[in-house]
Amino acid sequence: MSQERDHIDRFLDELEPIEGLDYEVEGIVDRIGGINRRIKRGMEATLGEFGLSLPDWEVLSTLRNSGSRSPGVLSRHLELSSAAMTSRLDSLEEQGLIRRVPSADDRRKVAIELTDEGRRRWEEAASIQARKEAFFAAALTAAEQRRLNALLRKLMLALERAQG
Repeated sequence: MSQERDHIDRFLDELEPIEGLDYEVEGIVDRIGGINRRIKRGMEATLGEFGLSLPDWEVLSTLRNSGSRSPGVLSRHLELSSAAMTSRLDSLEEQGLIRRVPSADDRRKVAIELTDEGRRRWEEAASIQARKEAFFAAALTAAEQRRLNALLRKLMLALERAQG
C-alpha cells in the first residue's frame, strides 16, 4: 500500500538532480517550514481578532509568564533596540494592556506590568490559539505526538549545541 503524497513530494519529484541534495533532508526541512508558516498564519489571525500583533504578543507573554520587568530587561529578552521597545510599550500602554509603574527603589526607573485588560486579552487569545493547535495536532495519535515531540526535541538540542 503506497503512502499518500503531499505537495512536498510532488515538488521533490520535479527537482532536477542537485549534487549533494538529500531528498529526505529536503523533505524534512520543507515540511517543518510549511507547518511553521501555517501555524504562524493561524496565530496572526487569532491575534488579529484581539487587535494584537506577534510583537505585541511577545511582550504580553513575557510579562504574563515572568511578571513585571524593566523596559531594559524586556528589550534584551526580546532582542529589541531601546527605541523599538519604547515604541511597542507606548502602543500597548495606549491600548490599556500594560502600565508603567514607578520603581520603589529609584524614581527614575519604571517597571512594566500587565493590566487586568492585558491579562484578559492574552488569556482569551491563548485559549483560542490552543484550540487551533490541538486541532492541528489531532492528525496524530497521542503516541505519534509523543514520538514527534521526541524527534523534534532531538533536532532542537542538536541545533542549540551547534549554536553554542
